[in-house]
Amino acid sequence: MKKKYIALILAAVTASSMTGCGNNTAAENNTPVSYKNSSPAVPAENDTASLVQLSDSAGSEDELYTKRDLEQTADTSEARSITVSDGKTVDITEEGVYTVNGTAENCTIRVEADDNAKVQLVLDGVSITNTDAPAIYVVSADKVFVTTTDSESSLTVSGQFTADGDTNTDAVIYSKEDLVLNGTGTLNVTSYYGNGITSKDDMKITGGTYNVKSDLDAFEANDSISVSDGTFDIISNKDGFHCENDEAEGTITISGGTFTISGASDGIQACALLQIDGGNISITGSEGLEATYVLINDGDIDIYATDDGINASAGSASYETAVEINGGNISVEVGQGDTDAVDSNGSIYVNGGTINVTAQMSSFDYDRTAEFNGGTIIINGTEVSEIPQSMMGGGMHGGMGGNMNGFGGGRGGRF
Repeated sequence: MKKKYIALILAAVTASSMTGCGNNTAAENNTPVSYKNSSPAVPAENDTASLVQLSDSAGSEDELYTKRDLEQTADTSEARSITVSDGKTVDITEEGVYTVNGTAENCTIRVEADDNAKVQLVLDGVSITNTDAPAIYVVSADKVFVTTTDSESSLTVSGQFTADGDTNTDAVIYSKEDLVLNGTGTLNVTSYYGNGITSKDDMKITGGTYNVKSDLDAFEANDSISVSDGTFDIISNKDGFHCENDEAEGTITISGGTFTISGASDGIQACALLQIDGGNISITGSEGLEATYVLINDGDIDIYATDDGINASAGSASYETAVEINGGNISVEVGQGDTDAVDSNGSIYVNGGTINVTAQMSSFDYDRTAEFNGGTIIINGTEVSEIPQSMMGGGMHGGMGGNMNGFGGGRGGRF
């Protein structure tokens, strides 16, 4: 069983020319999330880092979420009530809990509070349709909670977004600060020309139901996206979940939830680390899962891809380029053409779990090494005892066909 590894000389990490997540530079003070079974190795110069063994201690959700993050019902005993109206901007400048209801066009809820303020917006059956501005716009605060009551709320932007000065506000919910999504109700988000929900800092999702249709990314954050629970139905002309910042970093951690993602590009993409510890994930797209280091510890994952199903692509200097699978039930089907079910520009480590591959051309492809230390691998109906290199397959189903332009195409065509 492969143990936890990390580079001995972290300070020697240097930026190199990589692809996938913008300009690649070593991140300062990078603190990865806790790993369940192992830790990605960080390449030193010339990609020849010496490795040392670490302990197998795993982190808990307490390290990722506060108690308030995980509370699905807001304390509204002292809440202020807001009823939206046409053509009005609702300015929130103080910490507190605000219940939001009503139906309006061209209305923006704008949060511009102190840097230490925590603001909670409780969506109670609100409906906002805008032409060119976010329905919720967080300019400043410490953290903003968007919490749904046991109701259905809808937020839509139907046209091209208009910038706010130097800020390209390109999402229906656009936050410059930490954003928490939770609650017991349903939130419908439709973005015809931009992203669905964006945080330029950290995004956490701990509950609620989200139906998102977007021309660009459905959920986007700069530094991290953490999901512990929730139900997600996503149709996107780009990625379902995307995390990346200017330093070529970005981490996505999923420990629970139910996901149905139809994306023209990637289902879930993180520039640096994508870690899946649980959840029920179904993806149809060009690529299913992509990051510099893809770490799967558990979960039920079903992928249909017209390119690569699971892809480790060098995009961050902070992690080894690799796919590591320690558990879970994973089914990957890829269409015709130059496609790989599991593709790594570096290495592949399989330590556990069940991987069921349906591939017409290549089941596994890697540039460095492959280790099969445990678990079960089935390729085109046959169990194998080693990880093949670009194994050929045949007799599979055809490609996905179509595209997502205009929110159509794909196998579902639901939008």
